[in-house]
Amino acid sequence: MRLLHTSDWHLGRAFHRVNMLDAQAGFIGHLVTTVREREVDAVVVSGDVYDRAVPPLAAVELFDDALHRLAALGVPTVMISGNHDSARRLGVGAGLIGRAGIHLRTEPSACGTPVVLADAFGDVAFYGLPYLEPALVKNEFGVEKAGHESVLAAAMDRVRADLAARPHGTRSVVLAHAFVTGGEASDSERDITVGGVAAVPAGVFDGVDYAALGHLHGCQTITERVRYSGSPLAYSFSETGHRKSMWLVDLGADGSVAAERVDCPVPRPLARIRGTLEELLVDPALARHEDAWVEATLTDPVRPADPMARLTERFPHALSLVFAPERAPDDPDVSYAKRLAGRSDQEIAQDFVAHVRGAGPDERERAVLRDAFDAVRTDDVAREVAR
Repeated sequence: MRLLHTSDWHLGRAFHRVNMLDAQAGFIGHLVTTVREREVDAVVVSGDVYDRAVPPLAAVELFDDALHRLAALGVPTVMISGNHDSARRLGVGAGLIGRAGIHLRTEPSACGTPVVLADAFGDVAFYGLPYLEPALVKNEFGVEKAGHESVLAAAMDRVRADLAARPHGTRSVVLAHAFVTGGEASDSERDITVGGVAAVPAGVFDGVDYAALGHLHGCQTITERVRYSGSPLAYSFSETGHRKSMWLVDLGADGSVAAERVDCPVPRPLARIRGTLEELLVDPALARHEDAWVEATLTDPVRPADPMARLTERFPHALSLVFAPERAPDDPDVSYAKRLAGRSDQEIAQDFVAHVRGAGPDERERAVLRDAFDAVRTDDVAREVAR
């Protein structure tokens, strides 16, 4: 059975101030063409179909168009909700849409109930594990501690139990939206840290033939059977080095996996450039970036006048300007943002405590801070779900 694995469409998202809807429509067209020309048997979409819980109308219309075009091909599609989606909204009409071969899996309680498709060698069971927010699903899975690993392990126990009851030789595919250990993150993914931990081990997916992952925006191979497709488009300059693609996976009769990357259209290349403004305006080596979306980091010791206006004379698609004067690390003028770069909210709060009272928090106090941050993030998720 030939699968096309994709995820993280983020329909409705912009790239800085650029509306990406046309580029997203171009990707949908490319997806449909790939399904037809490469004789794909099933499409799997591993979450974050939309960029937010209540997407703009244009994004909903594009999703509707994608569903109609996939259904018209007669190729089954299985998709799950991600942490950016409203699972309840995405799942509206799932039963009816399923009759057209588009199978939406958004309910945590249905993790152990697969979509079963068949090829010449027998059945393939597709298990959809939507994004599982630990605090909201721990009772469903009967776990004492609300953590990503515990709830995902409990969901996978249901998958393995169902699979064990099926005829011998039934192959299996799991769709999941999670941060798996060994994956490389970028700036455009929403933080899902719970209790100071965001990642789960790849071993949680042991026992299935292929795990089609979503959430991380870079295409990556965790193991031969556990892969991220990544987002089809870049959504931050941290993805400048990404090769955006989908996985074309051939699932053999014995459950073997052979995977090939299928490149996605690039609406415009990305470039990160660095130097003084005058250097950037005259450096001949930067000519290749003149048609790219550009993030420029200016190292001038004093902020120059009208930097963006001058920069766009050479780089008309410049979108982001960062000021990083080259100074010694202990220089008091080093920017606050630079001092905080790469530090988590928890670390910043702990530094504040240390600054105020002269000593950092002890383990009990760190746990209180951690619980507070988790409660705020979980409350935000719950509010989105309720909208």
